[in-house]
Amino acid sequence: QVQLVESGGGLVQAGGSLRLSCAASGSFVSINAMGWNRQAPGNQRELVAVIRSGGSADYADSVKGRFTISRDNAKNTAYLQMNSLKPEDTAVYYCHLRYRDVFGSEVVSWGQGTQVTVSS
Repeated sequence: QVQLVESGGGLVQAGGSLRLSCAASGSFVSINAMGWNRQAPGNQRELVAVIRSGGSADYADSVKGRFTISRDNAKNTAYLQMNSLKPEDTAVYYCHLRYRDVFGSEVVSWGQGTQVTVSS
């Protein structure tokens, strides 16, 4: 079983910054990728950023140049540094982990979500 613990959400004014953390623990053989999705009320969940085991990262166009994803492999923890936040960044942010389990299968697990609210 894999657990993801998220932290770092909150309320910030437009133009401000927040850093989200996602710590993974449990039974996994290897981590293939970690990332963040977000879902605003009435919207579908969308990918925000993902970082792969080799270190390459992808971002949604709407956050490029403002958000940076990083990972501490020793701690199995991913971080999302969010700068120049806008009201439209308001959403629940969900961490996800893509990993290889003890049976050799690739599995995706999700965190419980953390609220990010950006006031104008």
